[in-house]
Amino acid sequence: MGRKWANIVAKKTKNDGATSAKNAKFGVEIYVAAKRGGSAEPEANSSLKFVIEKAKQAQVPRHVIDNALKKAEGKSDETFVDGRYEGFGPNGSMIICETLTPNVNRTIADIRTIFHKNGGNIAGEGAVSYMFDNTGVIVFKGDDADSIFEMLLDAEIDVRDVTSEEGYVQVYTEPTELHKALAVLKENGITEFEETDLELIPQSEVELSDEDLEIFSGLVDALEDNDDVQKVYHNVANL
Repeated sequence: MGRKWANIVAKKTKNDGATSAKNAKFGVEIYVAAKRGGSAEPEANSSLKFVIEKAKQAQVPRHVIDNALKKAEGKSDETFVDGRYEGFGPNGSMIICETLTPNVNRTIADIRTIFHKNGGNIAGEGAVSYMFDNTGVIVFKGDDADSIFEMLLDAEIDVRDVTSEEGYVQVYTEPTELHKALAVLKENGITEFEETDLELIPQSEVELSDEDLEIFSGLVDALEDNDDVQKVYHNVANL
């Protein structure tokens, strides 16, 4: 799964360049987690705690996190709805975007327009997602994948794979095992993580020609620039 982690790194690096948009999207995610979990206190709301940890990994400023928590504590009744949109780009490329929006009709129209204007075709539910595996991903500095694998197996964690690449260990778990695996790693002294999240990882990848890659890259960029889009997944190895 090393190549897939390389794609995640590339995506994170690219997204980290758009600091304001990234911070705004995390602000929404924190607000929603606090509202849905019934508490703006991370220790009383495990989903909120997890989102805040992800925000810190992404170097979201403390004031952005605090402002989102204060908004959640207030009387705001703004409601956000999750969405997932699937589609195709050129030459066998596939794409999934996940949204979080207070205005579903606006978001649906925007996503359809983005696909249409950027060389893609939006598809029905399930047309693409069956080719992706929902996977817990944990990444941290290190190189001893074998000992980490044994540690997690001894703790009865359902691990799909553990690999090492370029000074990092990558742990891939069943989705339901992500939090358990994190707890075991922390108990064993691993406390700093580059990535802890649920990712949709493609079962196979394609490489696009330069011309097709330019079209597909424009589609991905347009989706990621949309305020309601939280995550974009794809199966293109050379993007």
